Amino acid sequence: MEPTPFVRPYRPSDRAALAHVCVRTAHEGGDSSSRYPDPELMPSIFAYPYVELAPQFAFVLDDGAGRAAGYVLAAPDTATFARRFRTEWLPRVAARYPAPAREARTPAEEMAGLLHTPERMVRPELAAYPAHLHIDLLPPWQGRGHGRALIRTLLAALRRDGVPAVHLCMVRANTGARTFYERLGFRLLPVSDPGPVWYLGRSTQATPGADDA
Repeated sequence: MEPTPFVRPYRPSDRAALAHVCVRTAHEGGDSSSRYPDPELMPSIFAYPYVELAPQFAFVLDDGAGRAAGYVLAAPDTATFARRFRTEWLPRVAARYPAPAREARTPAEEMAGLLHTPERMVRPELAAYPAHLHIDLLPPWQGRGHGRALIRTLLAALRRDGVPAVHLCMVRANTGARTFYERLGFRLLPVSDPGPVWYLGRSTQATPGADDA
């Protein structure tokens, strides 16, 4: 009998699996390992800070054998998270990933620039959607309803904490992801000069139809 996957809270023993999922999905939804030689770079920007600074909003898809095959991570208040990222998280990784002293010439240098500018996460147009999230699943686990289960679990946790709405930022090239989010009730949010990304958001309240999609 095959193990049954399920969603559960993140625990520190998931850290290596969290990093693996992040690296395997960080380039437009696909494997980023060939773009970033240091396998800790992308998790240090998009995964580790969330489980360190907001662990109560970190959930994983357990493959049924104890290993995380995907995750959803969130910050309940983006402005507060950005401040804590600078003061509490950045000092822990800045020596390994120094702030670029020149215009980025490689993908890794571009990501180091993002690491050192957490204020980029705060956009006035998104004030009504104070929380933000990241969700990633290893390819074999995609398209099987697990992403929907992760989002539902996160929305319930945010709702219990009194957070009214949540947003996410996604690379436009990952068109399949946008379809997934729209089925779950996320809608395009108008943001000035968004660059190569879309911002999507939704209420944390249960939405008939979308939450049952």
